[in-house]
Amino acid sequence: ARAKQHPRPPAVKRYPRAKQIPLPAPRTDGEFPRVLLGRGTWRRFSSRPVSLAAIGTLLGLSCAVQYWVEVPGVARLPMKTYPSGGSQHPLEVYLLARQVDGLAAGLYHYAADTHRLERLRTGGTGKQIERYLPTQGWYRSASALIVITAVFPRMQWKYQFSRAYRAVLTEAGHVCQTLCLTATWLGLAPFCTLALADSLIERDLGIDGVSESVLYAAGVGMP
Repeated sequence: ARAKQHPRPPAVKRYPRAKQIPLPAPRTDGEFPRVLLGRGTWRRFSSRPVSLAAIGTLLGLSCAVQYWVEVPGVARLPMKTYPSGGSQHPLEVYLLARQVDGLAAGLYHYAADTHRLERLRTGGTGKQIERYLPTQGWYRSASALIVITAVFPRMQWKYQFSRAYRAVLTEAGHVCQTLCLTATWLGLAPFCTLALADSLIERDLGIDGVSESVLYAAGVGMP
């Protein structure tokens, strides 16, 4: 109905009067282009569970602290596989496991420094995924949901102005794309969504929604 009244804005921008310089075709050989071109947002999943080994690789490559850098007189800063403004890394990752082979269904926090899961509560169902992602019922059959939050004081400590909020949001995009690409490389079926029941999720995580709040969600199943 909206499209009939108000046509969608153009999908791309062009400068028709500018000189046009054709570029060589991009290389598509090799594993990296295959993963990039293979990434997609899945809405249908197999009944097979995702393995705990796959979850370990997914979180370890996408979210774990890879090493630390000591800044004398300031702090020890974590380094990860995605960029973070000032290496403050305000993001935290939580896992709602529904069907992960080798892991009890439940809600977990991912400890990025020790590469461990900390269980916050038992149980994880498709109905719970659906409640966390309202209007997105097709994700209820996913094996696991990954919730990304931000601990804002980490970024505010160094950057005490409003643009710091933009940096946090941008970082959430960095880590979510890294999760989706890693999942694709592992042969999983990833998705990401912003349709979140923020208050419900934050209550279950035990966070206040102010100093730490939900920003984004991703998930995986088997294709």
